Amino acid sequence: MLRAVTTAVDPVVRNLSRMLLPHVDDFAHRMAARIQAQEPLYREGQVVPADELRRSCQDNLLYVFGRLAGDPNVGVEAPRATGVRRAEAGVPLSAVLQAFRIGGRLVWELLVEHADDAAQDTLLRCAADIWAISDDLAEAAAAAYHGTSADRARHDNQLRSALLNSLLDGRLGDSARLWESAALLRLPQHGTFVVVAAECPSPGEEALPRIEDLLRSHDVVSAWRLDAELQEGLVSLGARFDLERLCAELASVAVQRLGVSEAYSNLEATAAALRQARLACAAGTPHTRSLVRFDEQPVATLLIGAPDAAQAVARRILGPLLDLPDDDRAVIVDTVRAWLAEGGSTSTAASRLHLHRNTVRYRLRRLEDLTGRSLAHPLDLAELHVALECARMLDLG
Repeated sequence: MLRAVTTAVDPVVRNLSRMLLPHVDDFAHRMAARIQAQEPLYREGQVVPADELRRSCQDNLLYVFGRLAGDPNVGVEAPRATGVRRAEAGVPLSAVLQAFRIGGRLVWELLVEHADDAAQDTLLRCAADIWAISDDLAEAAAAAYHGTSADRARHDNQLRSALLNSLLDGRLGDSARLWESAALLRLPQHGTFVVVAAECPSPGEEALPRIEDLLRSHDVVSAWRLDAELQEGLVSLGARFDLERLCAELASVAVQRLGVSEAYSNLEATAAALRQARLACAAGTPHTRSLVRFDEQPVATLLIGAPDAAQAVARRILGPLLDLPDDDRAVIVDTVRAWLAEGGSTSTAASRLHLHRNTVRYRLRRLEDLTGRSLAHPLDLAELHVALECARMLDLG
């Protein structure tokens, strides 16, 4: 919206502006040259072609002198068009506004240069109104710039989301489309990649808050999507940021369990890596911030791939144990898991749990009695381990 000048344009300024209007073409060349000299991004037509810059200068001069001359038909279409073109060209807004400031100073110089001695005093008195019109010009261009930038950002985000979905879901088809999509996602064609799947704490809430910004701060390229249950991402690793470093960063911000696929080098394997990441995520302990790597938990990821069968195994092998009251079941299960984690050492498990060795032995015997399986028998021990993993992942005990 145009701001009204504080008073009607002084007749001296109005007449002077009318006198300058026929010379706008010459002034536009002078303004363009000054902008190119003082603002590096406009220099030598690197970002804005010289003809385009002169045209914008001419439009803007017509706007300022036209308003000062009292032309009622002057509108903001020209500066708005300039703002749109600069946003589409990717010129930073700071450079655009600097160009308008340079142009505004030239307008003032032109008025001063062509004013006789009597008009000089009038110009000084009207300076605020003259500069207000120049500010209107810049504000109209900036508003259009912001609108165009917002539209482009929305479009870019939509395109980026669609390409990532196609890549993760394996719907890109031929290699040419895959490489084109990778380029638009700023991913390298060749490298080391992993897929991450993280469980959302509530529908649509980020499981890894601001993870893309965090990774970008380490010069790591990634692309992410979010749905009701999972936040999933494709990450490009590098020599300075390997899988171990990525897992450490993920663990530092995770709010629920998450899974990481095996590393791979061919983007065509992304859909398979997504399946791995989802299995690894589901293999984590529910209600924790556990991070599971697919390549480090083969048994767990195998079991969770068939949840109905896993539940049947847990119930068949651990049934009496799972039927115990929560507290009784928990002490036995925690003891057995500690014993397994310590390689079957009763003394080490007791030290880890701050218990007497006899207490550990007693709880292990209870497990054997309840399940009818012996921890000293390799096949029974394997079955118990598998059943305990099934119960853990399915939150059965």
